[in-house]
Amino acid sequence: MSTEPRQEPRPRRAGRVLLVDARERVLLFHGTDPHQPGAAYWFTPGGGLDDGETTAQAAARELFEETGLSVPVDRIGPAVHSEVANFSFAGVAYRQEQDFYLVRVDSWHVDTSRFDEVEQASVDGHRWWSVSELRETGEVYFPADLTSVLAAAGVAGC
Repeated sequence: MSTEPRQEPRPRRAGRVLLVDARERVLLFHGTDPHQPGAAYWFTPGGGLDDGETTAQAAARELFEETGLSVPVDRIGPAVHSEVANFSFAGVAYRQEQDFYLVRVDSWHVDTSRFDEVEQASVDGHRWWSVSELRETGEVYFPADLTSVLAAAGVAGC
């Protein structure tokens, strides 16, 4: 039993993107927590808000920084899903309120050259996933109910 006081989660807001191509596949990044290198998982592009940003603005900015795809915030549209995620990363506990935005492209060659130091150290790949692949995989991905989120957003194959 630990005698250390339990850490209160750090509140955080985030904008995330469901980037879906013409083949109805969603882009996910693959990464690990530097404090838990064996715990690999897949996740959507996006991240925390900068001062004064809305979740849509953060989603557009992060999409560009993480994939090279520039989408004006007025073309991001309304959030298609919102949730609260409790997780830890790099030894810090978070309670993250996050909004997801659907962005469709015919196709896209992902450019990760704008990754920051944390992303460079913790993200080791990306791929486009079909809904059937998500349903069949034993891999961990977030959000855990991604196939339901995609179905509610109108992505085919759900």
